[in-house]
Amino acid sequence: MHPDKLRQLASQVLTIEAQAVEQLKSRIDGDFVNACDLMLHCQGRIVVLGIGKSGHIGGKIAATLASTGSPAFFVHPAEASHGDMGMITARDVVLALSNSGETDEILTLLPLLKRLGVPLIALTGNPASTLANNADVHIDVSVSQEACPLGLAPTSSTTATLAMGDALAVALLEARGFTAEDFARSHPGGRLGRRLLLLTDDVMHIGAQIPRNVPDDLLKDALLEMSRKGLGTTVVVDGEERVLGVFTDGDLRRALDRQVDVHAARVAEVMIRDCKTIASGTLAAEALRMMQQYKINALPVVNSVGKLAGILNMHDLLRAGVL
Repeated sequence: MHPDKLRQLASQVLTIEAQAVEQLKSRIDGDFVNACDLMLHCQGRIVVLGIGKSGHIGGKIAATLASTGSPAFFVHPAEASHGDMGMITARDVVLALSNSGETDEILTLLPLLKRLGVPLIALTGNPASTLANNADVHIDVSVSQEACPLGLAPTSSTTATLAMGDALAVALLEARGFTAEDFARSHPGGRLGRRLLLLTDDVMHIGAQIPRNVPDDLLKDALLEMSRKGLGTTVVVDGEERVLGVFTDGDLRRALDRQVDVHAARVAEVMIRDCKTIASGTLAAEALRMMQQYKINALPVVNSVGKLAGILNMHDLLRAGVL
C-alpha cells in the first residue's frame, strides 16, 4: 500500500475517534452526576465489569480510579459466575461496561447484584438495552461509527468508554480533594512518588559525614576536610553549630586566582557568607529546585533552630531519582 494511503487511513481513524470523544460532552448530564454521587458515597470498592475489549478498558478504568483516590478493582464477569461473585459485597458499587448492553456474562449477574442491593452503573452504547434498563444509572457512550473500516472491530466505542471512565475518575478526584501528594503515595515507586515523598532527611549526609570547619581554621585545614568528605564543599559553623557560610571547590579556584596563601589564610576570609540553606523535613525536590536556581551543587540542611543538621549534594538527589 502506498505510504500516502497509510497516512490517510491513520488520519481518518484519529478523526473519527476524536469526534466520538467530542460527542460525549453532551452526555455529561444528571446521570453522570448521579454516577459520581454513587461512587463518592461507596463504603466499599468500585467493582468494574467488562468482557472482551470492554474488559480491557474496564481494567484500565479500575486502575485509574484506584490510583486517583477511588478504591476499585476489575472482576471478569465470566469468572464472577464461577466463584468471583464472592468478591462483590453489599457495600460496593458496580460499574458495568458493555457496548451492546446485552453481554450475556454480565446479564447473568444482574439478579445476584439486585439481591445484594449493590448500586449498578452501566456504560453502554445502547440506552434501550437490557443492561441500561436494569442499571440504577446509565451513561450513554454510543458512537456514530467505529473507526474500523469494516465497522466491526471496537475502536471508537472503546475509546469513548475509556474517555468517559477518565472523566468519572477525574471528577471523583476533584470531589475528594485528592492531591498530588495523595497520588504520590499510591505511586511510591514512580518518579513522581520520589519527587513528592522524598525529604531532605532521607538523602542528606549527617553526623561525621558532614564536612565542617570553624571560621578560624586555616584554609589548608578546610581543604583537607573537603577532601576527606568528598562533597566538594565544607560548611563553616560557629561553636553552637549555626551555619555561618560555606567554602566550595569553586571558591578555592577563585582564591588561588587571587593568590591567597592557603597555609596562612583563615576560612573566614574566603568563605561565602549568607549562603543558601534548606530546612530539615523539606521535600528533596525543593532542594533540587534551589540548587538549579542558584547554580550550586551542595546545600546545608538546618534544623528548626538554625543549627546544621546535614548537607545535600546534587549527586545525592540524582542517585535518589529526584531529578
